Amino acid sequence: MNAAIQFNNVSLSYGSKIDPVEVLKGINFSVSSEEIVSIIGPSGSGKTSIIMLASGLETATEGSIKINSQEIVGLKENKLSEVRRENIGIVFQSFYLIPNLTAIENVLLSLEASQKYNQEQEAKKLLSEFGLSHRLGHLPSELSGGEQQRVAIARALINKPKIILADEPTGNLDSANSQIMMDLLFDYTKKSKTSLVMVTHDNSIAERCDRIIEIKDGQIV
Repeated sequence: MNAAIQFNNVSLSYGSKIDPVEVLKGINFSVSSEEIVSIIGPSGSGKTSIIMLASGLETATEGSIKINSQEIVGLKENKLSEVRRENIGIVFQSFYLIPNLTAIENVLLSLEASQKYNQEQEAKKLLSEFGLSHRLGHLPSELSGGEQQRVAIARALINKPKIILADEPTGNLDSANSQIMMDLLFDYTKKSKTSLVMVTHDNSIAERCDRIIEIKDGQIV
């Protein structure tokens, strides 16, 4: 299978060249299409930075990152945005819903960025699959935490991404909602034949994945 994501000798550091803070050091791994991979490790080990780099929201200091064979390191922002739109859906720990937009409007917002319109039926179908058919017109403040995260996931999936990147998607949820959320995400990933890379602190979630990558002190253990 082709690699959906490929990191080759990737490093990330902040600060000056004289006194850099090294976040990631020589990271090498790949994720196949349709593969589900979890990234685990202690806080501050660099897990979230891998998600940020793979999404093009951070730029590697050194190395190569390919998304479906497209090199993204060094791309200009407009081209990087295009690669992101065509390939990637991102789910964060925080929901980042627009407070004055309804559930369905939040989902449709990401389609506008992709210049895809008249997709309201698709958004309704996706939210219905996530058990939110009765919440389409509700604002985020009128939704529970679990419902808000389901809206956030639907927003990430509406473009039918080839790769889903998830950073602690259950971090703000209780155990019951975490279970519901992960069942939805795993079922969607398998049904749509999508790759999923997920940062998690929850070992029970990590063990459901095809493979576990452990990060410690900015390196793969």
